[in-house]
Amino acid sequence: MKKGLKRTILFFLALSIFVFLNNSSLFTKEGVGDPLLLAHRGLAQTFPMEGVTGDTCTAEIIHEPEHPYLENTIPSMEAAFKEGADLVEIDIQPTKDGEFAIFHDWTLDCRTDGTGKTRDYTMDELRKLDVGYGYTADNGKTYPFRGKGVGKMPTLNEVLTHFPNKEFLIHIKSNDPVEGTQLAEYLSRYSKTRMDDLSVYGGDEPIKTLKEKMPGLRAMSKETLKSCVLSYEAISWTGYIPDACKNTQIHIPEKYAHYLWGFPTKFVNRMEEVNTRVILVAGDGNWSEGFDEESDLERIPEGYTGWIWTNRIDRIAPVVKE
Repeated sequence: MKKGLKRTILFFLALSIFVFLNNSSLFTKEGVGDPLLLAHRGLAQTFPMEGVTGDTCTAEIIHEPEHPYLENTIPSMEAAFKEGADLVEIDIQPTKDGEFAIFHDWTLDCRTDGTGKTRDYTMDELRKLDVGYGYTADNGKTYPFRGKGVGKMPTLNEVLTHFPNKEFLIHIKSNDPVEGTQLAEYLSRYSKTRMDDLSVYGGDEPIKTLKEKMPGLRAMSKETLKSCVLSYEAISWTGYIPDACKNTQIHIPEKYAHYLWGFPTKFVNRMEEVNTRVILVAGDGNWSEGFDEESDLERIPEGYTGWIWTNRIDRIAPVVKE
């Protein structure tokens, strides 16, 4: 064998050994404790994911209710934290009078007894609506939550005040950069300690403006997620963490997680060192798929101590927190 070829083979063999050892979780100290739990919309009514699109009124296709809670309300958040949630995801909508209402939809027609866009109403007007009005599990034969959701739409400030020491993931539902500026101004009233308990995700444009005004806030969009993952895959086999992955949050579909260098243990440790949260979502990440059944937890990699996305904190927390 020629010396040049032999050296080339030895070089690539050494490089392969380095890459393996540098990114294997086998030789990494396992994280302490159980995975952390993110309760999507608090403790909410669920619905089948099959065939759901952005135009689907999910309140009209809920499963038969197993509990009395409505998403994005303070009682549902209280129940989620009581069950064992470490973090609750909430949706925000700007109002006509400069507030942020905690509500999922752009329009009121699906879930409430109101009509039109949420942002065209004042907060006082929104409080008069019944946020449980449109929920049905039997194609409109019965509406089990009608009359039970009047006055239950809170503001972002009310939520953060009611839960002064709890962690929240705030979802901006638009791609309007003005909304990022508005949220930055809104959150500027809170202390740094309180801000450390918050993270935000949403459209590329509002997240861009939000990060410009509040660079210390963990914030994520599709663009920031893509930038982090692609740059991480390109260079982080060396152990170097790109700036795009620092001080942010990344939602990783389980379908693709195993492609990440060092996943699960070393990858999670690396992200924690740069103040970034790793949230594992079920399937390929479409339509807020979560780990919602006890059997789903069997797919969580051994040694994973990041966050788990769930739509059924009441089912998952008792198992994880045993």
